[in-house]
Amino acid sequence: MKITAQEEYGLRCMMHLARVPFGETVNVRQIAEHEGLSPAYVEKLLYLLNRAGLTESVRGAQGGYRLAYPPEQISLRQVLEALGGVLTADNLCNQFSGDREICVHHGGCELHSVWSFVADYLAVVFNRITLKHLADGEARPLVPSFFSRSEHSIPLVERQPVSNLEER
Repeated sequence: MKITAQEEYGLRCMMHLARVPFGETVNVRQIAEHEGLSPAYVEKLLYLLNRAGLTESVRGAQGGYRLAYPPEQISLRQVLEALGGVLTADNLCNQFSGDREICVHHGGCELHSVWSFVADYLAVVFNRITLKHLADGEARPLVPSFFSRSEHSIPLVERQPVSNLEER
């Protein structure tokens, strides 16, 4: 899965808004300065999030942006969808269909089952984590793990050098 700059920086902007008391506005320049981004880029990101109904813009001297809902009611998945999308097996398979409209392996592809598992796992994680969890630094325990904490890598299939295979 590839996280785009738009998704990463948009999440950072949303976390910034989640850290202020709900209902308070934050100026675009403040967010831009805090996140090391240009005000124009922050404005673009907040426009996308506003269009998705996740933020509200307020005009006037005390204007700026604020969350449309309390941070505990906005999931990571909602933010990612607003900023560009979330991985699904079908999207991935359609993206890599070669010169065809659909993948030549459609309906009988083992990779599709792997991508489906990964996409389903990410959907569970992204739906479970809210902006409040992220803003409070409490997201990690919510990520279900099927590896023990002592495991640092996924075991690979045993491989033999080609020279060993030729001797057989």
